[in-house]
Amino acid sequence: MPSALESPEGGEEDVLHYEEIEDDAVSPMDLSELLKEGTKESHDRAENTQFVKDFLKGRIKKELFKLATVALYFTYSALEEEMDRNKDNPVFAPLYFPVELHRREALAKDLKYFYGEDWKEKIQCSEATQQYVDRIHHVGQHEPELLVAHAYTRYMGDLSGGQVLKKVAQRALKLPSTEEGIQFYVFDNISNAQQFKQLYRARMNALDLDKNTKERIVEEANKAFRFNMQVFDELDKIGRSLAEEAQDGGVPVHDGKGDIRKCPYYADKLGTASPGCPFHAALGLARQPLVQLVLAACMAVAAGAAAWYIL
Repeated sequence: MPSALESPEGGEEDVLHYEEIEDDAVSPMDLSELLKEGTKESHDRAENTQFVKDFLKGRIKKELFKLATVALYFTYSALEEEMDRNKDNPVFAPLYFPVELHRREALAKDLKYFYGEDWKEKIQCSEATQQYVDRIHHVGQHEPELLVAHAYTRYMGDLSGGQVLKKVAQRALKLPSTEEGIQFYVFDNISNAQQFKQLYRARMNALDLDKNTKERIVEEANKAFRFNMQVFDELDKIGRSLAEEAQDGGVPVHDGKGDIRKCPYYADKLGTASPGCPFHAALGLARQPLVQLVLAACMAVAAGAAAWYIL
């Protein structure tokens, strides 16, 4: 069992020291195991939402990434407000790691990077995010033992799959190597994510909870996954309405399926006389009003001929 140790006298703040924990001591009735098994289906469904699948493939528009960051900001602001409220409550206190885990300030830096100094005036909480936020506040104020479910769902995910999303976003959106725009995924005060997660699970397992409360926490964790999926679905709908963006300094994504340079018809070198892809040229031509009128007339003639032939 790891322990939190204070820094030597005179230190400015407490420093958490943790060491690897043996998984052999884990029991099927431990809260960490109940959560792992009890949320497996929800976890799989969340990973298979269209938004997440597109994100993992690098198909993420910058504007959509910004909106996702906004949703995270409101979510973590609510979560960390309720965690601060319950930091001395024995049903949650052992899981209070503000220095190591809190994300609100990191998200504020990301929003400042994307929206500028006046970012607070430019963002608003979406409908799906607001429902998530309202549930977190209800739990923190009326059922604080269930706050464990929301903290577990968010932070353990951030320290696991979140690190994959960090690399994907940095590459797909051409973000600076200095990690501006993705501070949310950077945990400067955790030197070993795997060991910290083991510590966190051990703290969860040590909470004095009866069987019924553990079951309610698992149920709440599944609710948290559903709230996340609703946010993902909302973002996916917004994403479908956004215009195709330019990537790689103005080169558009080819049919939403990758860089135009992967198109077999793309010129070998950008400097050639005709570097465009015929697919995009045809799309551009088809958008012209006159061409659309001619196409419509041709289709009408073809439809009339087909109807005559059938009759």
